[in-house]
Amino acid sequence: MNYIRFSDTYNEALLVAELQQVLQQDWSLHFNAKDFNGDWRSISLRSATGRNDDIYAQANVTYKNTPALEMMPYIKQILDTWHCEKEAVRLLSLAPGSEIKPHKDMGCGYSDGNFRIHIPIITNPEVYFTIEDETLHLQAGECWYMDFSKTHSIVNHGHTARVHLIMDCIRNEWTDQLFAAHGFDITRKEPAYDAATKARMIEELEKIDTEAARNIIASLKAES
Repeated sequence: MNYIRFSDTYNEALLVAELQQVLQQDWSLHFNAKDFNGDWRSISLRSATGRNDDIYAQANVTYKNTPALEMMPYIKQILDTWHCEKEAVRLLSLAPGSEIKPHKDMGCGYSDGNFRIHIPIITNPEVYFTIEDETLHLQAGECWYMDFSKTHSIVNHGHTARVHLIMDCIRNEWTDQLFAAHGFDITRKEPAYDAATKARMIEELEKIDTEAARNIIASLKAES
């Protein structure tokens, strides 16, 4: 499974209302400039330093709530319903006419021990999310897991920004039960990687530099 649309949905009106509270804050341009065209910005709700403008992954730190999250009690409540460790939590805005190019985020699938959740807050019918050649429309208030180790891309051909709440989480027994309940095979094994693929994976994971990423690197090197 490359994705899951979870059965739970969230209150679109409350999400939009809370988004208004932070729209006047400074949103940082996404640092990964090679992977997008247009305007792709973020504000942190949990970050390594506890600052709104810190959108980077950091090693050996405990992630902290930011002032922006304190302005958003409903979103804070959503985070609390996920009974797992949360690392970076951000709002990401993709402007009209912008695109995130096809790419892979190595080590960012559920079987790697971490996962990313998308909850659309504002979207439009001309936002297209493609993963492994399958195009999806994510609706406001829905909750999705995507396997970002697979090739994926996003385009916004509409006239309004696409804003998602995005949570980076650590896998545990509670999440295993949740994923299994939605048909995900949590016992499956990933195929063996050749040496060149492993080297590319390690290179990308070293850029992320989180505890989960370092654990995956160690596992990959142990297989060599």
